Amino acid sequence: MMRVAPEHKLRLRQVLPGRVEITWGGGEANVCASLAMFGNQVRYASALPDNTLAESLKTSLRGLGVDTSQILTRNGRLGVYYVECGANQRGSTVLYDRAYSSVSLAEAAEYDFAAILEGVHWLHISGITPAVSRQACEANLELVKQAKSAGVEISCDLNFRKKLWKWHPEIQGQELARQCMAEVLPFVDLVIGNEEDAADVLDIHPADTDVTAGHLNVAAYEDVAQQIVTKYSNVKRVAITLRESISADHNNWGAMLYEAGGTAVFSPLNSAGEYESFKIGHIVDRVGGGDSFASGLLHALNDSRYDSLQSVLDFAVAASCLKHSIKGDFNYVSVAEVEALADGNASGRVQR
Repeated sequence: MMRVAPEHKLRLRQVLPGRVEITWGGGEANVCASLAMFGNQVRYASALPDNTLAESLKTSLRGLGVDTSQILTRNGRLGVYYVECGANQRGSTVLYDRAYSSVSLAEAAEYDFAAILEGVHWLHISGITPAVSRQACEANLELVKQAKSAGVEISCDLNFRKKLWKWHPEIQGQELARQCMAEVLPFVDLVIGNEEDAADVLDIHPADTDVTAGHLNVAAYEDVAQQIVTKYSNVKRVAITLRESISADHNNWGAMLYEAGGTAVFSPLNSAGEYESFKIGHIVDRVGGGDSFASGLLHALNDSRYDSLQSVLDFAVAASCLKHSIKGDFNYVSVAEVEALADGNASGRVQR
């Protein structure tokens, strides 16, 4: 997608007509970009129009090392979203403009799924694409089915977006998301979500938690993960990001990774080995934080150097913590920078 945002933390009505920042974004594209910057071989599959905007997006992705050869070109338009970065007690806001986009119009039969999956050992999807349209939902499900038949590992970021689940004439919102994602999850190996997704998409609620008040009962998310793997026995791991929103500028950040069978780890840990979230103040841009977590998780799970659940999660949480300091959707950080933070270097001192 194309991301349109005012400079700094201005509001759209302050700058229009006038100057805005144009960058690229979108859940799966964000994950691809981060993984490529971590040195992984990555392929991005979508549907885009045949115009300069789409070519510019593909050029940017290729410049980061992403394979764009399997992007479907068809009629339609490039989806757009507009974001205002919040400040203090004013939260960030997102406006989606995705109707009649190429990916929303493309039927499953238009994609060459065999070519998309050639040489692929891991597929990452999200709950955003199926929320866009019936066609995108059906194409997403068919891709997942063919990937599983080919022996591909599948991760799914639930990513509930209530503003998008409106394409069904009779069912909308949570109920539509729950019905559609219930068809996808039986094929998924790794479920990723934030502190609200399990409740919104799976109707599984953590005890003693009030997300809007910035209060999380962190221990309750282990029970949430257990319920997910009980409901879907195919799920091997569940990862949940834990965000406490003190204000738009100050969030506490961490995560839990649960492995079917009962092993759960949390990150970050303090010197006593207990969970103690990163205190992120003066946030530059929190959009894409979940995607940067997902990409960090996939990178570490596919790199033998991270030989424990704890080291895998430490890398993912550090990567996503750093994303809060980066303007735009893509997480422009290196493996070395992530590992430094995961190892405890959180001073932010100049590196010479």
